[in-house]
Amino acid sequence: MAENKKLFRNVLVMRLSVLGNVAMAIPVLYPICKANSDTRFIMLTKKWPASMFHDRPANLKVVDFDVKEKHSGLFGLLKLARQLYHLYDIDAVADLHNVSGTWIIDAYMRLKGAKIARLDREKPKRKALVTHRSNEPVTPIHDRYRRAFRQLGFEAPDNFTRLYEGREWPVSPIVLDKEPGQRWIAISPFSSHPNKAYPLEQMEKVIAELTKRENYWIFLMGGGKAEKIALRPIARKYKNVVSMAEVKHKFIDEYALFGKCDLMLTMESANMHLASLVDLQAMTIWGPTSPSCGYLGYNQVVEDDIQLDMECRPCSITGDKPCKYGDCRCLKNIPPEYIAQHVIDAVEYNATHQTKSTRLAMVRKKEQESQDAKE
Repeated sequence: MAENKKLFRNVLVMRLSVLGNVAMAIPVLYPICKANSDTRFIMLTKKWPASMFHDRPANLKVVDFDVKEKHSGLFGLLKLARQLYHLYDIDAVADLHNVSGTWIIDAYMRLKGAKIARLDREKPKRKALVTHRSNEPVTPIHDRYRRAFRQLGFEAPDNFTRLYEGREWPVSPIVLDKEPGQRWIAISPFSSHPNKAYPLEQMEKVIAELTKRENYWIFLMGGGKAEKIALRPIARKYKNVVSMAEVKHKFIDEYALFGKCDLMLTMESANMHLASLVDLQAMTIWGPTSPSCGYLGYNQVVEDDIQLDMECRPCSITGDKPCKYGDCRCLKNIPPEYIAQHVIDAVEYNATHQTKSTRLAMVRKKEQESQDAKE
């Protein structure tokens, strides 16, 4: 390990998109930075994802790039690679994306003598899973990220807890004070792929059930004009419901809010992974995708989630393919009343019995006992 630390002084880390995939790099990258303090890590991503890297280690530099203008196409990416090499003296690359855009940068760095390690996309395993030729799950992406760093010889501990661990929690002027006895629930009803989203009219029924409890506050997460318009009538209709889409906010504001929440109800989306960054329980509604696709939130517990056991699931790794039945029945057939009760049971249990971390430890213990029994 000491030899590798001396060899690799400046490591370029690349995960250019999608927002959730970049968020999943944080629980992996932060412990690696802390365990390898003699190395400087340069994280390259797009401008918006770059702004989520709060409370980062001193040896982590986050760099964003202009994919549409300055660094578009082959020549733009070669220009970017040249700038990165000369600015940071790159001698190794952890390519956590492994797509054509990063290959160009990889090739340039390799010509300069840098060692390259890439994310294993496990395409054969992914294809076998969604075509139902195999039930073997895809390796969780957090583990595949760590594997890339280990290929470079770095220590890659799996010990992330949350952002601001042992430090004062961030404060936001747009986040209310939480009163004693209140239960705060963040609901993230959207996804980058519409087929992964629980129908909004059914989600409204979930919200209606939750707001029957006087001490429940609901925070609807969304961004962009369309989501703002969609959430506005729901927030106006029900008591103690706030649409965060109405307020211009940054990641620091979301961290401040999630830090006060008791639970997040979400689709398989970026917010599931943002919840993991603040150690917030994320109850995920899974449709065309599945935890077996490798994208379960860091330290989230699949037993908390909501999904139907259907022969056609999963039909897609990322949820970008149309439903073969044309009705997304894997989501529409989940009763709103069931989801609402599932949320209430979890929130009230956590409030009176234990924290998420304790529950997680119990689940992991059961998993280990089951594995020991098989052996």
